[in-house]
Amino acid sequence: MKLEMICTGEEVLAGQIVDTNAAWFASTMMEQGIECQRRVTVGDRLEDLVAVFQERSNEADIILVNGGLGPTSDDLSSEAMALAKGESLIENREWKERLEAWFARNGRVMAVSNLKQALLPESAIMIDNPVGTACGFAVKLNRAWLFFTPGVPFEFKQMVKEQFISFVKQHFDIDGDVSLRKYLTLGRGESSLADELEKIELPKGMTIGYRSSMPHIEIKLFARGYLAISQLDKIEAQIRFLLGNAIVADEKVSLAAEIHELMLSAGLSLSVAESCTGGMIASQLIDFSGSSSYLHHGLVTYSNESKVKVLGVKPETLDDHGAVSIATVEEMAKGARAILDSDFALATSGIAGPTGGTEDKPVGTVAIALATKGAVYSQMIKLPRRSRDLVRSLSTAVAFDMLRRELLGEAVIVDYESIGRFKK
Repeated sequence: MKLEMICTGEEVLAGQIVDTNAAWFASTMMEQGIECQRRVTVGDRLEDLVAVFQERSNEADIILVNGGLGPTSDDLSSEAMALAKGESLIENREWKERLEAWFARNGRVMAVSNLKQALLPESAIMIDNPVGTACGFAVKLNRAWLFFTPGVPFEFKQMVKEQFISFVKQHFDIDGDVSLRKYLTLGRGESSLADELEKIELPKGMTIGYRSSMPHIEIKLFARGYLAISQLDKIEAQIRFLLGNAIVADEKVSLAAEIHELMLSAGLSLSVAESCTGGMIASQLIDFSGSSSYLHHGLVTYSNESKVKVLGVKPETLDDHGAVSIATVEEMAKGARAILDSDFALATSGIAGPTGGTEDKPVGTVAIALATKGAVYSQMIKLPRRSRDLVRSLSTAVAFDMLRRELLGEAVIVDYESIGRFKK
């Protein structure tokens, strides 16, 4: 079975919005053992939509079409599909009644333009949208089934999970002969990782891919076919042996996601004191529901005065060592942990740039500390020639990795190939 996706919308094509639907869809289908083999993005132009529907329907078995089902003049998916099929748009009475009931139930007057959302190609099968005003529909054209969904992310995702996957399984034999494993790495570049992993002799049907999402590189291990899938554990063991400390998480999009899961499982608490990272550590954690169960507080103590008055950093420490120093960041971490007697505290202080560096402490110098109830671990890393954003995100990732390693009972401080470290 050949699965493809067509994404519609001028704002997507022009880069005005990021198409998060497409990435989520490909990942979700891969979890079902179905590989999305092609994705096309097309603007809100009728002739282009008709052309791409006709072209891809001769090549694919099933195509998910995302977007263009709204009530405005630039929502053209239904009309384009009718033209591609050579048939008329017909009012779907069931959806019209659903629309009228929805507006009445919500105490709103339905605009005339909303009636457009009940117009479907004559041969279309209506697909329910339980959370929006645009129904989906499915049409058979040439070789392919085209399955239409609205572009609103929460509507789209619910329809994929509740209707599209079952539609695929109903119409096609899914033998689950594709498997994907993902490894998140830190501290090594893509070319360095590739040079190392080229030493592995991969079985037929298996490939290794790379995705740069700084500060991480994600390694993707694809296996197609049962023979390749049976070799996954063996190849994974070789990858782990070759990369060692560079692998920081499995099947996670970020280290924050790994920390969130580990902290929930451990039932322990965390406080954070940030200077150069400016709240990035805390912000990444609170992206996840349930983080309030372990995150006590996140303090952005940017000025020296706040480090002294809020965290209890000694003025003489700042005078003798400076704000960006092991001594200061250790006192920051101990002070943050002591406020609510947290199990752990992370602290950062650095020079993110592009100005502010000195000969002794150039731009990209960052001190990071992890305080526990029994010890304090700290290091000063070097991140030269990185942008301000990358200095902050790399520092956040290293801080997370220190905590991750402590939670797993491993050495907290390790060397990273592409991240320098000041020796104590």
